[in-house]
Amino acid sequence: MPTVPTDILIAGQWRRGAGEPLDTVDPATGRVLATVGSPSAEEVSEAAEAAARAAAEPAWRDLLPHERARLLHRIGDLVERDADELSALQTADTGKTLAETRALALSAAGTFRYLAAALETAEDTLTPSRGPYVTMSVHEPIGVIGAINPWNSPVASDAQKLAPALAAGNAVLLKPAAWTPLVSLALGRLITRALEEFRLPTALLSVLPGSGRLVGDAIVRHPLVARIGFTGGTATGRSIAAIAAQKLIPASLELGGKSPTIVRADADVEQALAGVMFGIFSSSGQSCIAGSRLFVARDIHDSFVGELVERVRALRVGPGTDPTTQVGPLVHHRHRDAVAAYVDLARSEGARVLCGGSAPEGERYRDGAYYLPTVLDGLPNTSRTCQEEIFGPVLVALPYDDEDDLVRQANDSVYGLACGIWTRDARAAWHLARRIEAGTVWINTYKQFSASTPFSGWKDSGLGTEKGRDAIRAYQRQKSLYWGTSASPLPWAN
Repeated sequence: MPTVPTDILIAGQWRRGAGEPLDTVDPATGRVLATVGSPSAEEVSEAAEAAARAAAEPAWRDLLPHERARLLHRIGDLVERDADELSALQTADTGKTLAETRALALSAAGTFRYLAAALETAEDTLTPSRGPYVTMSVHEPIGVIGAINPWNSPVASDAQKLAPALAAGNAVLLKPAAWTPLVSLALGRLITRALEEFRLPTALLSVLPGSGRLVGDAIVRHPLVARIGFTGGTATGRSIAAIAAQKLIPASLELGGKSPTIVRADADVEQALAGVMFGIFSSSGQSCIAGSRLFVARDIHDSFVGELVERVRALRVGPGTDPTTQVGPLVHHRHRDAVAAYVDLARSEGARVLCGGSAPEGERYRDGAYYLPTVLDGLPNTSRTCQEEIFGPVLVALPYDDEDDLVRQANDSVYGLACGIWTRDARAAWHLARRIEAGTVWINTYKQFSASTPFSGWKDSGLGTEKGRDAIRAYQRQKSLYWGTSASPLPWAN
């Protein structure tokens, strides 16, 4: 295991912080990994003020786009170089498998590189003239960005906000989740190193772990923070949106989900079985886009779900450090208990527990935050179990009769984040995908992501868009310039 960071980054300096320290726990063993510092409200303000000064320094403010792109490329190189260390820290902190956390670290490196390339090729616009002038549309940095991320995939989530914010010329206050600060602090060290190599102000980035009620609220409310990027729960997202509205600042919110995954009667059954399991049980179900509602055509429902249950029972549960593990522990014992409470709710609503439904037994699992992969059926789509986000390895199977019935049930949710469709009929897939109310639809695949493809949520799943070329513009302000070309004076010149 690599050295565990415990100091935090405040205004370009690594120090302990005057806030309440945080114990971060290995969810596989229940042991405390480290006690990490946390900032006070005054230190959050110090970080914001230093960030504003850093953003205004000529060394950063006047840095040309292709030079900022070189910085992003360097960060990507450092992340790739230290991918194993970042992976080990994230596995220790979150319980995810090493295979997944390494993929997330490499994804973060790719995000920095993609945004560097997008920055190199970004263009402002010479707009069509409608008079004796030349008109231009240009984009400038916003200033200080507040980036608040969840505990389920910290390094990738961090990159999705830091890369476009820095590419756009801003400074950033990053708040990782209190349960999983380690990999964000390690990433902060790499970015600080790159800033120092380029002789740029290190106060462009602060990494401020702590509670949402204290640190997160201080970041969102600070008068110098001029844009918010948040990933997390819908209730918290609503609160942040309200504060942003009061401040008249932009906010992007990636929130919850209760995503449908659909198996048509003509699906490739082997492909669909593997895809459905991966869609819900990878990351132990702790993913906003997890395919947690399974809709199967009634003609094949019983046979498909029966085979699915047999395969789910065979999934290997264990610590993320074991290379044979497929389903790791949940992130925290408190979260494991919340997932278990939802399965108890499902039982009270009349669900049948087809497999799982409890913590695994045995010495290996005794102290960890484990929960067995669980498949339920016998519930209507209107039940709380089918409507509320559980954020764990819990799948609810439901039959459907025809496409209209399917679309009605799939869209009967306050969420609209993602959807999976399994079918051999390309034309049917196209029409069904267009009818589903979700920001992302996967067809014969699931949980595939590209830095070049926009990601957004509909309805209560969020506001705004991440990823893609336009991610940089989302962290900038547009300005119009008019250059007069007429030799004659303006009407009131005399």
